[in-house]
Amino acid sequence: MKPLLLALALLTATPAARAEGYHFLGHGRLVNNDVFWGRLDRWQTASIASSYVWGRDRDGSLPATPGRLLEFRFEAKIIAPENLVRPAPGDRPYANALSFGLHSHFERRGAEMSLGADLAITGDQTGLYRVQDAIHDLMDIAGPSERTRAAGIGNGVHPTLSFEAGRSIGMDGATLRPFVEARLGVETYLRAGADLTIGRVGQGGLLVRDPVTGQRYRAIDGTAPGYSFVIGADHALVHQSAFLPAPNRPLDRTRIRAGLHWDGSRGRGFYGLTWLSPEFAGQDEGQIVGSLRLDFDF
Repeated sequence: MKPLLLALALLTATPAARAEGYHFLGHGRLVNNDVFWGRLDRWQTASIASSYVWGRDRDGSLPATPGRLLEFRFEAKIIAPENLVRPAPGDRPYANALSFGLHSHFERRGAEMSLGADLAITGDQTGLYRVQDAIHDLMDIAGPSERTRAAGIGNGVHPTLSFEAGRSIGMDGATLRPFVEARLGVETYLRAGADLTIGRVGQGGLLVRDPVTGQRYRAIDGTAPGYSFVIGADHALVHQSAFLPAPNRPLDRTRIRAGLHWDGSRGRGFYGLTWLSPEFAGQDEGQIVGSLRLDFDF
């Protein structure tokens, strides 16, 4: 419980930021679940990313100085073996994780950069298994068994650093954004990829990357209404993962994604699909995860 309280204390920086001349600029979130597509309830089965952004006066572009545009990020995810009651030998261990962090967004020489630190908390101390149990009870399906939880990832606290750099290349009605990413901590990897956006929704705002799917969600809304279609792909060289301890062997990962942003007079939203390649040696196939965000104005 103490690590969880410590992580929650990160969010107390919010009033201090406001007192130093920072203003609340926006909030974004993305919910991922394999039931949004295949209803298989396995592996990267459920996650949520939520971002709250503060900054000084903003003109629609990124500041040149780190620390002037700050994102407070919360993440929660549940990773599961294919069978929650009786996992097969060689399947991945059950895992719960909560993460709290602070990220700075800025621009240098035309490159859009994000630099941040998170505190990732794993194990039953997160209480996420209770949430999954409650949802499964409502759906009248079995949740994780005591055996599954006992063999899962234990309580831990994992400081994590992350960095991303991308460059937006404008084309006729579209934007191509190649990027590189590095993460060190609860998982350690190097990643490179690109996203293509066709349409104007999100321009002038701030999009941040969901860690599980790589989909980019709006943390600050742009000024252009309408629709934007996005496609993207990336590949990661994985050094280690706290979610796949020995004898599990993490594999290098590929993600291929597509989605649709829309922004109208009474609401806005996003729906996307991402194919995730196998993440460990015992996973015999990839999986498709759906991503959803809906906001309505009343």
